[in-house]
Amino acid sequence: MKLGRLVALLFAAALVVPLWAGCATETTDHNTASEVVVGSGPDSESMLLAGIYLAALRSYGFSARAETAADPMANLDSGAFTVVPAFTGQMLQVLQPGASVLSDAQVYRAMVSALPEGIAAGDYTTAAEDKPVLLVTQSTAKAWGDRDPSADLSALPKHCAGLVVGTLARVQPPSAVGSCRLPAPLAFPDTAAMVAALRAGQLTTAWTTTADPDIPGDLVALADGKPALIQAENVVPLYRRNALTDRQLLAINEVAGVLDTAALAEMRRQVAGGADPPVVAGVWLGEHPLGR
Repeated sequence: MKLGRLVALLFAAALVVPLWAGCATETTDHNTASEVVVGSGPDSESMLLAGIYLAALRSYGFSARAETAADPMANLDSGAFTVVPAFTGQMLQVLQPGASVLSDAQVYRAMVSALPEGIAAGDYTTAAEDKPVLLVTQSTAKAWGDRDPSADLSALPKHCAGLVVGTLARVQPPSAVGSCRLPAPLAFPDTAAMVAALRAGQLTTAWTTTADPDIPGDLVALADGKPALIQAENVVPLYRRNALTDRQLLAINEVAGVLDTAALAEMRRQVAGGADPPVVAGVWLGEHPLGR
């Protein structure tokens, strides 16, 4: 074999080896990505959120499992959990009690700034929230909205005097809305009892949350406009820094583009009826595939 031809063959072989090695590395990284542990609290609503992110990871082909703990954030901090779903406002108040920012973006930025070292936040859901919301009867909404039944929360300060307010025991309502300092609310064990009191005129208004599946259609939820008067509560995935691959992070971030409040409320309705939270989440994601 001529020397020139031998050199050419050796040069071509040298090019092929790095290309083959690069492809092998990429495939290995994807296939051997460590199992992701999606953590939650032991309650069904927390398990439902975890189920959504679990289904997202599995839809991308990653190995993932769900686990519960009394303090999911402690497990995330220790590394026992890889991902923990949360609500932005609730997490901000845990990390920075008394934080007064209200809008979605402001709350998210403040929360991210307050996260412990080693923990990061993925994309929050712009269309899915579960923040406190005030319910009124249609007649009250019309009176507050100058006969417009779609009165929003900005009307409340004008009718602050003499309010009788109820709340669900699980809701942590604000003590003030704009310039209106609210009286201490009367706590109710469930939505049905509170709604009955509201309809009977025993309450002027009542607190629940935007993703409550039991809000009756004959009541009006006072919308929070802009600027916001109630602190945001958007769904957000928290995760261990450097514990997720780029595609695993993409999988959990894509939830932000498909989940909305109506879907969250409907899934909660199914879980309240006895359905298994991860199964409900998996069915929903199957109907709303990521990356489409």
